[in-house]
Amino acid sequence: MLVLVAPGQGAQTPGFLTPWLDLPGVEDRLRAWSDAIGLDLVHYGTKADADEIRDTAVAQPLLVASALISARQLFPAADDLARQVGAAAGHSVGELAAAALTGVLTDEAALTLVRKRGQAMAEAAAVTETGMSALLGGEPEVVLPHLEKLGLTPANVNGAGQIVAAGTAEQLAALAEDKPEGTRKVVPLKVAGAFHTAHMAPAVSALEAAVGELEAADPHTRYVSNKDGQVVSDGQDVVRRLVGQVANPVRWDLCMETFTALGATAFVELAPGGTLVGLAKRAMRGVPTLALKTPADLDAARSLIAEHGAPAE
Repeated sequence: MLVLVAPGQGAQTPGFLTPWLDLPGVEDRLRAWSDAIGLDLVHYGTKADADEIRDTAVAQPLLVASALISARQLFPAADDLARQVGAAAGHSVGELAAAALTGVLTDEAALTLVRKRGQAMAEAAAVTETGMSALLGGEPEVVLPHLEKLGLTPANVNGAGQIVAAGTAEQLAALAEDKPEGTRKVVPLKVAGAFHTAHMAPAVSALEAAVGELEAADPHTRYVSNKDGQVVSDGQDVVRRLVGQVANPVRWDLCMETFTALGATAFVELAPGGTLVGLAKRAMRGVPTLALKTPADLDAARSLIAEHGAPAE
């Protein structure tokens, strides 16, 4: 059973969309989406520097567009994806891509919503200087109380020995000086705020208004939610979860547990892939994985899909 996932913020790098524009129709599609959401995805994906694409309002639409572009190369029609993918999910903003790929939202609706999401989260992040750091290693029963002591939130519980802490700059500086016992390293992330924490409450209100008239269909493929790792079969519930998740922790550990319970036999991460494959290799041992980084990876992905692409019964 094939699992298809979309990465979250921090996966972007300068110029990462450049090789994808060589594929037929990709630039035209990106320019049409750019016009629809008022953001030049081609410029930011090919010419912008690291600081420009670190901007939350830019990074989020860029990542969703990249995931959709790479997925459409593998599954040109929705029927192809529904027939071959057993479960789909996204990490944080990647959930918007997963919602489009499973038919809950159209591509255009997902990009319009993620544009508003990015802007709202950027505005919320500007109120206080906040950020996120990944803790590598350490046991949750040790790490979580330590974060609470420092006033930090476990914003991403990623499994495979990784928890991402979020909070103010001062709190993160204290963490760097006083990391939990057993933690090998504390790595600051290339994000512009304390996402998935109470600092994002204003963004939740903005998104609630944005989805008021949004049409949502029930997913045609199992959609696994960041909230609790559960399979969600109601499209409106998916949208409600997308809104609330902005200010609540990402439980990617539970998502991977669900993939395993469903019988996952292969794991493909859409562009710009790598982070989620790294987690899966540690938490889903023995399951073949593939990260789509450039179009050069498409043939290998197609081979994996041909071998594993049938939903579990």
